[in-house]
Amino acid sequence: MMKLQTKLALFNLLSKLVFSALFIGFLPLIIERINIRQTDNELINKREEVINLISEVGTGPFITSDTAGGFGSYNILKEEYISLERVVPDYEWNFIDVTKRIIDEETIDYRVLHYSLRIDGESYLLEIGKSLASITYSARNIRRIILIFLAVFIAVTLISDLSYTSRVLRPLRVITGRLGETSSPSFGTAEPLITTTEDFVRLDRTLREMMKKIGELFRKEKEITVNISHELMTPVSVLRSKLENILLREGLDPATETGIEESLRTLHRLKVLVNSMLMITRIESHQYLKEDAVELCSLVREVTGELAPLAEDGDVNITLTCDCSHTVSNANRSLLFSMLYNVVNNAVQHTPRGGKIEITGRKNEGRFEVSISDTGEGMTPDQLDRLFTRFSNRPNPGGGSTGIGLAITKSIADFHNIAVRVLSEPGKGTQFFFFFPVNSL
Repeated sequence: MMKLQTKLALFNLLSKLVFSALFIGFLPLIIERINIRQTDNELINKREEVINLISEVGTGPFITSDTAGGFGSYNILKEEYISLERVVPDYEWNFIDVTKRIIDEETIDYRVLHYSLRIDGESYLLEIGKSLASITYSARNIRRIILIFLAVFIAVTLISDLSYTSRVLRPLRVITGRLGETSSPSFGTAEPLITTTEDFVRLDRTLREMMKKIGELFRKEKEITVNISHELMTPVSVLRSKLENILLREGLDPATETGIEESLRTLHRLKVLVNSMLMITRIESHQYLKEDAVELCSLVREVTGELAPLAEDGDVNITLTCDCSHTVSNANRSLLFSMLYNVVNNAVQHTPRGGKIEITGRKNEGRFEVSISDTGEGMTPDQLDRLFTRFSNRPNPGGGSTGIGLAITKSIADFHNIAVRVLSEPGKGTQFFFFFPVNSL
């Protein structure tokens, strides 16, 4: 997964690289054509300069009786030469080609301009040449300059693309940041997004409207949950009181007594369920105070000690490793106890006899981490996806489970900004991680 800004920058970079690769592929041919054209223009310009010079001073300074009817001049590095010689007036010369010249027993390839002209009734052949080695050297320098410019261009445009897309996508980061920070479906406290991009304004407005509708639905759901829970508590208490009174009567036959006891257990589970629903609603409504400073290792020891008898009855070994001291401020101790208790209790219930549970508390990259691992039955990926969903996990037959213990755990963790991670494989056990926030002491 990549950010939109990175994708846009990579697309721009790849498009430039593709264009650059095509350009570099045709670069030798382009440079060769340009260099040859430039060389030919230089030869033609020098030809005109020589013709103008001859028209001013004549051929006397170049061709004398000692020169045997010809003149030749090479520069010291043999890169260029000019020659002028008398020829038989048979046809006109005016072309450029590549020819070889032997100079001081060295054969050199030249690009040569051949041009015939008549001076004072005599025909002359003017040749102006430039060595191919010097032409190739110039082409190599041009290629190097172009490649350096191309590399600098790609680097500069990549940086500018990243900077521009970062600035353009800033409103999107603001929106996602607000969504990540909010613990309830509400944007009401944040100012409307200010941006010149209409799409982001529309996105922000749409999200505000959607969050407002979702918030209203959540509020109604919480009201219904609270109302139903309160309405249920009264008949449950009345039924429990009546059944307990009946159970106190003398002369009850064993079958009736057993039925009443089963009914009382059912009413107890119903009461626990109602209280759990009320607890989740109050947590999500932030009705609990966070005024405690909780020492985590002490809290974990308390949870482990309370569940130790249950683990011993099930022949499950609990190992606790928590030597460092770490305190969480602005917390609710009873809620944190319930959060850890639910997970450890769940591990004890799902670990077979002879199994073990390892609880570890340690500092990890500035945060305090509590891990709870067991050697129980484990969970499938589908079960992991629904792990914190209410009533998605079937209660243990005959147990006191309501199916929402882990939902309560997640609500408490969110209430305290505690990150939760779960790893599990069928037949290999389950491991819970609680990452407490960095503002812990």
